Amino acid sequence: MANVKDILVPDIGDFEGVEVIEIMVSPGDTISVEDPLVSLESDKAAMEIPSPQAGTIKEVKVSIGDKVSQGDLLVTMDVSAAAVEAPPAAEEATAQQPEKAPAEPAKAPEPAATPAPTPAPVTAQRPPPVAPSPIDEAGFRKAHASPAVRKFARELGADLAQISGTGNKGRIIKEDVTAFVKRVMTSAAAGGGLGVAPMPEIDFSQFGEIETQPLTKINKLTGQFLHRNWVTVPHVTQFDEADITELEAFRKQLNEEHKDEGARVTVLAFLMKALVSALKEYPRFNSSLDATGENLILKKYIHIGVAVDTPDGLVVPVVRDCDRKSLIELANELIAISGKARDRKLSPVDMSGGCISISSLGGIGGTAFTPIVNAPEVAILGVSRARMKPVYKDGEFEPRLVLPLSLSYDHRVIDGADGARFTTFLSKVLSDTRRLLL
Repeated sequence: MANVKDILVPDIGDFEGVEVIEIMVSPGDTISVEDPLVSLESDKAAMEIPSPQAGTIKEVKVSIGDKVSQGDLLVTMDVSAAAVEAPPAAEEATAQQPEKAPAEPAKAPEPAATPAPTPAPVTAQRPPPVAPSPIDEAGFRKAHASPAVRKFARELGADLAQISGTGNKGRIIKEDVTAFVKRVMTSAAAGGGLGVAPMPEIDFSQFGEIETQPLTKINKLTGQFLHRNWVTVPHVTQFDEADITELEAFRKQLNEEHKDEGARVTVLAFLMKALVSALKEYPRFNSSLDATGENLILKKYIHIGVAVDTPDGLVVPVVRDCDRKSLIELANELIAISGKARDRKLSPVDMSGGCISISSLGGIGGTAFTPIVNAPEVAILGVSRARMKPVYKDGEFEPRLVLPLSLSYDHRVIDGADGARFTTFLSKVLSDTRRLLL
């Protein structure tokens, strides 16, 4: 015989008129005690309303967007003996699962403590979709996630039914939703998002022996960051050269004079001083577009990022207040931050706030390259290896040490004429170290 009960909103504190943001049951669903019925959200918190009884849902009396308070009717439920008998068996099966869990390699102990490595096996098991698919409402309701995570997933259009949880007992956490969205967006950017076909999945082992090496976390983050900058920033690169014959002689003299102090002045320190002068002369290069793209933010400080090659990948620590530091101070700070980068001791603060960046390949080689703008900065200076070249001067050719410069800039902010003026100014400053005093 049917025994229909009204399930009301329980005591939820001092909240009144709380919005229903999700309904997790439908008529005909058989549920157990403490299974979530609906999710509510106030201006301070989100909460799930659990079922006080086991049974079968007869009617749902609320809709998404409704405002409810304590005592309002949520659902009606058939709690007759037949409806109640089924849940204990399900609960018993659930209770037995933890005993089997240790034998399953996919459920390592305390997965929430190390969320970063988990996306890799998930990706290997399920290829990332090329475009977001419609949400499976039934699967979404049954997914094991908190109200806050459910709301977060709704806002991003992420289907919880397609996401594997890495939290306690397989609970879906916010990081799982973020990782899922990243996989979707990466796939879309690789193909459909740019209006071209996605890259094909190829089994390279059919052609011969292969070895698969996972990318480091820095490789992954840098790749995503650079890809975003390349496709969203209209790049232009201006190439130039600077005669650094006198600068190199002065640099060697400085190192000789300060060898007892352990100082080691590199060309990079001179480049930073030259950039300080150039940014003061052309302040538009020391700016960023705001989030709307309609306003230019001019900066009154000069912090310069320096790309450092580490065993784990490329990082760009920032040297602050370069306009207030001497050549020797900059040289010493470069040594310190480079060591810190290679020892994996950089903090997020160490890599934020840059005004312009330098990417130097002088120690490796090359003649020129196109560095990618380190947005939200609007320009980046690339430097290749200096070479001796014959330069016509005072009626004859002289051997001069020439440094190649490659300046990439955001064409939305900087036009070609200013790009050429900037590199010409840099070249003059580097060619005559006395100009660094101006």
